[in-house]
Amino acid sequence: MQGQNKLASFETAVLPHLDAAFNLARWLTGNDHDAEDVVQESYLRALKFFFGFRGGSSRPWLLTIVRNTCYTWMQHNRSPELTIPLDDQLHEVESKDLNPEALLLQSADSQMVRQALEELPIEFREVLIMREMEDLSYKQISTIADLPIGTVMSRLHRGRRQLRELLQDYAAESGLVRVAPDVDQQPSRAESGPGEDTT
Repeated sequence: MQGQNKLASFETAVLPHLDAAFNLARWLTGNDHDAEDVVQESYLRALKFFFGFRGGSSRPWLLTIVRNTCYTWMQHNRSPELTIPLDDQLHEVESKDLNPEALLLQSADSQMVRQALEELPIEFREVLIMREMEDLSYKQISTIADLPIGTVMSRLHRGRRQLRELLQDYAAESGLVRVAPDVDQQPSRAESGPGEDTT
């Protein structure tokens, strides 16, 4: 009977967070199949160590296990350089009212965001995913990633800045925004001294 109570408690505490676990695993492993394997292993570990769960929010506790399982899996199965695609389902926008041009721009925007996120270093990407897509607090991310809150905040800031720069570069390269032409190195009339001829 005690085993059934433990299983019921585990299911109540942990199963509601299956989507968040899969999303984080997919971001870190890079594909659905590997993420499914990691989540399955994570849930087995979570069940095995459920006696160590002290109550409170089970989501950060579970995501800590998922993150650690992902990193262990990647050490055994991947090279250090990782590329992780964006989960399209998280970024779907209702498109029934959009015209073809708007749909094309939405697709281009989604592709640029995906490409930019894939280029971010994993330490920035993981905190961005946890904060922006999983809506975790700084404290929860700190617990999951085993980092001081200041480091979490710093990585979020640096990750957002790098993401913004990458998106600006992609937008300029694709012609979605115009880049100001380079200005000649000659000083303008206002910068030249009185009586100097700049022609």
